[in-house]
Amino acid sequence: MAIFDDTNCELGEGPLWHPLRNELFWFDILGMKLHSKGTGETTTWQFDEHVSAAGWIDEKTLLIASETCLAKFDIESGESEFVCALEADNPATRSNDGRADPWGGFWIGTMGKEAEHQAGAIYRYYRGELRMLFPNITITNAICFTPDRKFAYYTDTRTSIVMRQALDNVNGWPVGEPEVYIDFTDTDFHPDGAVCDVDGYFWNAQWGTGRVARFAPDGSFVSEVKFTAPQTTCPAFGGPDMKTLMVTSAAVGTEGDDVGRTFSVEVDVAGPAEPQVIL
Repeated sequence: MAIFDDTNCELGEGPLWHPLRNELFWFDILGMKLHSKGTGETTTWQFDEHVSAAGWIDEKTLLIASETCLAKFDIESGESEFVCALEADNPATRSNDGRADPWGGFWIGTMGKEAEHQAGAIYRYYRGELRMLFPNITITNAICFTPDRKFAYYTDTRTSIVMRQALDNVNGWPVGEPEVYIDFTDTDFHPDGAVCDVDGYFWNAQWGTGRVARFAPDGSFVSEVKFTAPQTTCPAFGGPDMKTLMVTSAAVGTEGDDVGRTFSVEVDVAGPAEPQVIL
């Protein structure tokens, strides 16, 4: 394990390895900041509202989720262009976990700013339409997709249950009802952000445990990677061979030299490149 970047984030989240730029982007949600780092110095952009997750549109443009909208973000100029509203009429909520899907869509979760009970939801933006998929979620997390395009995963961290949702292979919309994938309710593990590797295994950061755990497609535990910050929040695959696991963490509510930093560790399996968002 190494420190990829020592920037202290109150709530580090949403790591995205940009496959065209060979650069990691990640957020400090509570600090209202976007960070990036490739082989050089860290770049930081300050926003005037919470920002939490992104997908890449092209080499110079991200789709960013804020507390009020989805927006195109120009990496070179730092300018944003409105795409669509996201609970803009509800000042009590903000965006949280999100990820691009294999069809070029973008899934994004919301939650109450004070984690109010069932104040959030999960949406999908696809071909100009933002559609609510799952309502009444307290803390949206673990949004990711199997490389065979069959399933999406997500969780309400407050419930400690990770759900699996079948997807239509043609357009990626949910098919049928979600089912339980992993139930952590009788454990000390609280599922946070997640990503799948090329073999379809599920890597889950677990809040308060300082670990990212790997699970087989049948939900069985396989292995773990430990970190020196207890509040690990979300993993991403990156690096030249996509075998570097990069993990954000949060400093809020805890102490220690490494809290809030972003970590990297070499692992034995690669992750798929994050898919392009198609607007």
